Amino acid sequence: MLYSNFTLSKVRATFNLVLEEEKDLFANSDRIQPSELLQMILKEYLTLAIAINSKKSRSEFIIAPVLAEVKKLSNHQISLFSGKEFNVDSGKGLTGYCDFLLSQSKEQLYISAPVTTIVEAKNENLIGGFGQCIAEMVAAQIFNQQAGNTIRTIYGVVTSGTNWRFLTLYESTVYIDAVEYYITELDKILGILLQPIQSVLNKF
Repeated sequence: MLYSNFTLSKVRATFNLVLEEEKDLFANSDRIQPSELLQMILKEYLTLAIAINSKKSRSEFIIAPVLAEVKKLSNHQISLFSGKEFNVDSGKGLTGYCDFLLSQSKEQLYISAPVTTIVEAKNENLIGGFGQCIAEMVAAQIFNQQAGNTIRTIYGVVTSGTNWRFLTLYESTVYIDAVEYYITELDKILGILLQPIQSVLNKF
């Protein structure tokens, strides 16, 4: 089975997860001012991405530039992967490709632990992407444990580029943020994306 085969109900039952969806998880997250370059890119291509309205166009013109900004803001101390195969446990169905993945490592040639954030791109239906994203988060949790890393919380994002919904996985509980953010709140989105890599940022 592949990550994409997991629905929300299936991933919950398969991995005995508890779902919490009533909290404003990032109410106190910092707001990070986007660079002039990112603002220029979005000003130029946001309308085009929306007009084309495909997962590919939204990934290329909106999501990838935002995540590249996160890598830049970390002083390039993290790695960013796009469309990377992430096979962790075929017996549990944790195989397939992640749309985007952030790792707390400068190593860019291969995925090295710890994996902190999984980003699943969807065209419109964000809720429909929760099952796949959570399955990838469970895989990241197992991947980190196998490598002996101590990161306890895995972050996940389901986004259309214009709309962003964040999740966290801690032990066997998945917290789905009650708030949906829009690309007009780019400074807030950047602040949330940077939260799991604060230990990297604090070094600089």
